[in-house]
Amino acid sequence: MDLGLDGDAALVTAGTAGLGLASAAALARAGCDVAVCGRDADRLARAEARLEATGDGEVLAVGADITDPDALEGFVGETVRTFDGLDHVVTSAGGPPSGSFLETDDEDWYHAYDLLVMSVVRTVRAAHPTIAEAGGGTVVTITSRSVREVIDDLVLSNAVRRGVIGLMKTLSREFAPAVRTNAVLPGAHETGRIEELVEAAVERGDHPDYEAGLADWSEGVPLERVGEPRELGETVAWLSSDRASYLNGAAVPVDGGATRSV
Repeated sequence: MDLGLDGDAALVTAGTAGLGLASAAALARAGCDVAVCGRDADRLARAEARLEATGDGEVLAVGADITDPDALEGFVGETVRTFDGLDHVVTSAGGPPSGSFLETDDEDWYHAYDLLVMSVVRTVRAAHPTIAEAGGGTVVTITSRSVREVIDDLVLSNAVRRGVIGLMKTLSREFAPAVRTNAVLPGAHETGRIEELVEAAVERGDHPDYEAGLADWSEGVPLERVGEPRELGETVAWLSSDRASYLNGAAVPVDGGATRSV
C-alpha cells in the first residue's frame, strides 16, 4: 500500500533500536527522510546504516539523550534545518526498570517521568510550530499496553506512561485540525531487549532453549506469538499517513489481543 509519505520528513526519538528503530525503518520504506537520535554511538551508527539501506530518503542520526532538554531541542532543530521542514514526529523511549512499588524510590520515579513523559512534552513542543505550519502533520507516541492493563512488577510503566495518554488526548484536541495526534500501545515484540531477557532465562535454566523462552512470552496472547517489530513500525507509519486521516486521539493496541480490558 502506498502511504503517500514520499518526500515527507519524520523524526523518531530513541530510534536506534527496538520499536523506535522499527518505526523509523517503516517510515523510511514509505519514502520519508528520517531523523533518529540515541545515546550509544555504535548503535547510532548501525541504525543510520540500516535506515540508509532501507529507503531512498535522507537519513540523519544525532547523538542525544532524550532526558536532556537542550539535547532534544537541538535534535529537533537540526532535523528541521537538515530536511528543510518536519511533517511527522514519533516519540519512543526505552522502558523504565522493573520493580514493585516498595522497591521504587523517588529518584526512580523522577527519572521515569523525565524519560517517558517530559521527553514527549519537550519533543512535541519544539516540533509543533513546524509540523503545524506544514499542514497534515502528525504525532504518534509509542507507549505500552500497560496504560490499559497493569503488568506485575512494572509499577513505573503502569503509572507514569498513563500521563502520555492524557497528554496525547489533550493534544489531539488542541492541535487539530492541522496536526493529528495518536498513540500505539505495544505488547511484547521480539526486540533486542526481549531477546536478551529470553537468552538470560535460558542460561539460568528457566527454559530449555530460546524458542521455549519466547513461547513463554506468548502466553495469554490470542494470536499465540509475540509481535515482530516491523508490525508495530508499519502501524506507526500508517497512523502518520493520510490513510489514517480521520484517526485522531486514538490509543491503538498492537498486542495480538493480549489486553483483556475494554
